[in-house]
Amino acid sequence: MKNILKVSSVLFLALFFLVGCRTAAIYNVNNDPIEVKASMDKVYNAIKFAGASKGWIITKVKPGLAMGKLNVRQHQAVVEIPYTEKSFSINYKSSLNLKYNAQTNQIHNNYNGWIQNLENAINLQLSMLEK
Repeated sequence: MKNILKVSSVLFLALFFLVGCRTAAIYNVNNDPIEVKASMDKVYNAIKFAGASKGWIITKVKPGLAMGKLNVRQHQAVVEIPYTEKSFSINYKSSLNLKYNAQTNQIHNNYNGWIQNLENAINLQLSMLEK
């Protein structure tokens, strides 16, 4: 009976560990349209403000290209955000401790949620610009 309890405990812990470590295909945002008329500076400022509201540090690399960095506990995600007056994208650049696999294009599932939250926040900020 003790052996059955030990084996059951080990199996339960293994299952619990594996469920917590799920990965998924990387979610990138490709040319999300900007519905309002906005200058490049206004688009960048909307991206920067939206990112800050979600814990991202957004910096301008050059006109039309921003970089975002998010640190969550011991995890880090870095993205490139190319933008124009008509659209923006969010593309994976690098990460730490997120189980990124270049061959399968897989990453820790939380990453995709962070990118979707950033995308939604950017769209909200852009929608508040004058039409």
